[in-house]
Amino acid sequence: MIRNIQKLLKKKRKKQQKNIVQIPEQQNTLQEIEATVHPVLEDNIKYIYEAFCYTNDLKVRDMTLDGSKGKLIYLETMADTKEIQKSILIPLSEAEGTRNIREIITSPELKFSNNLNEAVSALLMGSCALFFMDRTEFFLSNTIQVNVRTPEEPENEKVVRGSHEGFVENLNINLNLIRERVKNTQLMIKYFTLGKETDSKVAIVYMNGLANPSVVEEVQKRIESISTDMVFSPGYIEEFIEDYPLSPFQQILFTERPDRAEAHLMEGRVVILSEGSADASIVPVTFFSFFQTPDDYNIRFYGGSIFRLIRLFSFWGALTFPATYIAVVGFHFEIIPYDLITLVKSSIENIPFPPFFEALFMAITIELIREAGIRLPSPIGQTIGIVGGLIIGDAVVNAGLVSNMMIIVIALTAIMSFCIPSYEMGNTVRILSLPIMIAAATLGFVGIVFVLMMIIIHMCKLDSFGTPYIAPLAPLDVKDLKDAIVRFPVWALNSRSKNVRAQKQLKQRASRDWEKNGQ
Repeated sequence: MIRNIQKLLKKKRKKQQKNIVQIPEQQNTLQEIEATVHPVLEDNIKYIYEAFCYTNDLKVRDMTLDGSKGKLIYLETMADTKEIQKSILIPLSEAEGTRNIREIITSPELKFSNNLNEAVSALLMGSCALFFMDRTEFFLSNTIQVNVRTPEEPENEKVVRGSHEGFVENLNINLNLIRERVKNTQLMIKYFTLGKETDSKVAIVYMNGLANPSVVEEVQKRIESISTDMVFSPGYIEEFIEDYPLSPFQQILFTERPDRAEAHLMEGRVVILSEGSADASIVPVTFFSFFQTPDDYNIRFYGGSIFRLIRLFSFWGALTFPATYIAVVGFHFEIIPYDLITLVKSSIENIPFPPFFEALFMAITIELIREAGIRLPSPIGQTIGIVGGLIIGDAVVNAGLVSNMMIIVIALTAIMSFCIPSYEMGNTVRILSLPIMIAAATLGFVGIVFVLMMIIIHMCKLDSFGTPYIAPLAPLDVKDLKDAIVRFPVWALNSRSKNVRAQKQLKQRASRDWEKNGQ
């Protein structure tokens, strides 16, 4: 009996193994059948729409050829619509008495196929596809969009190595720059029209299956809720959709670099672009996102980590350096080293104003010079910098209005503020430095500590579309620290940040297995 039972069990196991082997073969066969061109025209179009997740930049146009119904399909962000009109639509409209596509469209790059997956891949490369009723094949023509433009690097985000391309003021070109870098059917683009009087076109871009659906829905809901006559720039959109509009801290990251937008897309974030602007808005972000630059990843991780630490130090240094000098001179003179007491005393003893008014006067002067340099043409702007830095600085010292030590402090503060890669975060430093100086002039170090505690508490309360602002420090996540304050080697960054809440945490597997194989 036992032997008979064992034989029956063996037979059942063999049948189960056969069934397990046959299932993948059946699934592959079904996939091949689904990818084959259907005689019904609408089924083919539906297959491609589903492959692209119904993205808004996938366009379909009806047409007829000698009484036969057809459809032309293409990605408007990748294909050249003028080339489609010239090489396909006009010849088809003028064709009479023939249904031979090769005689009508004389392009040497015309191809035909019966595999719909090949059509999906070709559309991503900028081609357009022609489908006709009752035909078991479709036609592909290369109509890739070529942007005739010089690869100008953004002035605010210069890098030493890597890409030197930047966004422009044309929305389709900007989307094309992203599509060229992310050739993936899961790249989703959704269009919106904002501004009752201007009808400004806005697009959100994200990776379907990677970006968190709740974040995408929240971004879409906030954009759709905007009701205004005009959307002038991304700054308008920012104030409508950010969580804390009264906070001095930026909660949306702006960039003019397609490679930076690509990197954030692959992390699971959402990119917002608008017609007429070269800025792309990225959400959600953290405080540390504003101190990351493409150069951090184009150089080795030692240099990238050191330079990122310098930027973070520059932020806090520019925030507190003038206030620290005011507190030391006004309240805590005893902490100055004995060898420096004579120098500091001789520098400030003949100045008629308290250190706070010295610092305030020089800070306002620096801001005037900065603003004048931005608004004037480049050659004149350089002249303003020379006049302001040399002539005015030397004159106020000789006149006895400002001490030499204060000139040094304000100059170092200005240099540290220039090290911050984000222009918006630099504005935050200039706004918050004034209350810290007032607290230093009133209470000394106690006032500085009090204001800094208030700033840090405020930062802990902030979030960007559900992401804690100072993550991964609060809440603390040791794994996410790999690419926050410092940068670990690229091969060690195996997972995406948990704070982004991407649908896929793992982004790469062991990429240095060749070391084990070589040993």
